[in-house]
Amino acid sequence: MAMTMNGEVQLAAPREAVWTKLNDPEVLKACIPGCEELEKTEDHGFRAVAKMKVGPVSARFKGRVTLSDLDPPNGYKISGEGEGGVAGFAKGGATVALADKDGGTLLTYNVEAQIGGKLAQLGQRLIIGSAKKLADEFFANFAKAVQG
Repeated sequence: MAMTMNGEVQLAAPREAVWTKLNDPEVLKACIPGCEELEKTEDHGFRAVAKMKVGPVSARFKGRVTLSDLDPPNGYKISGEGEGGVAGFAKGGATVALADKDGGTLLTYNVEAQIGGKLAQLGQRLIIGSAKKLADEFFANFAKAVQG
């Protein structure tokens, strides 16, 4: 099942500060819901383990994330894939753009993802609702981290 999602978040911090936090594994680990491990790899990416629950299905996903099209401090493309055992898999990417706005930074994101396995059988409405909830949680946590 394929899905797309996009949005924007106004952050009360300068673009350079937001860029630095977007590339800091400790900040990202603290902001990603269910993230248990996140470590930087040598190839502009991260290795991650996250525990997720979507409807009745919960799984521990292990995966890799790669950053490309790096344009500091304006944005990047992030792509990755994760394996959740019998729960299924998820893979996809997002473009993240930063722009100065109202004395802070406007972060815009566009996500494209594919999921398979048990997760894909749950139904599109549940999946999209869960994905939006996770994204909202991440950006709320990230906004606090940027301002703190």
